[in-house]
Formats: sequence, structure tokens, C-alpha cells
Amino acid sequence: MIKKQITVFSRNNCMQCKMVKRFLIDHGVSFNEINIDEEPSAREALINEGYMSLPVVKSNEVTFTGFRPDELRKIVA
Repeated sequence: MIKKQITVFSRNNCMQCKMVKRFLIDHGVSFNEINIDEEPSAREALINEGYMSLPVVKSNEVTFTGFRPDELRKIVA
């Protein structure tokens, strides 16, 4: 069985970031959070990958931006 690796790129005062993290917590899913306000190099990396908004959620199954319950359900399934 492959362990799920989930990373949430977020920033301070981002409502959609908070909603994604709450969804994952409520479903008992552990994740790694990288706050771009605290790690500016992560911000540059995301921009270089073409991401222009937050949150960015990366997992083994999917990668997406924003609060997307439909995509989050794929992760918690």
C-alpha cells in the first residue's frame, strides 16, 4: 500500500487555505503544510511551476488549486 503524501501550500489569512486544511483535518487525513509567507522560496517554486493562486494541494493522486471538495474527496477516499 502506498502511503498518501499530501502537501498543502498556503499563506496567512487565506480563507480557502483554511477551508482545505479543515476539510482534511475533519476527515482524519494528515498532510504537510508549507506556508509561503514563512518560506518565500516555496512561493517562487510554485510560480515557476505555473501556479498563481493558493492553496495548492499536491498528492499522489491529484494536484489542484483552491478549495475543491470534489478533488479533496478523491484524496480522503
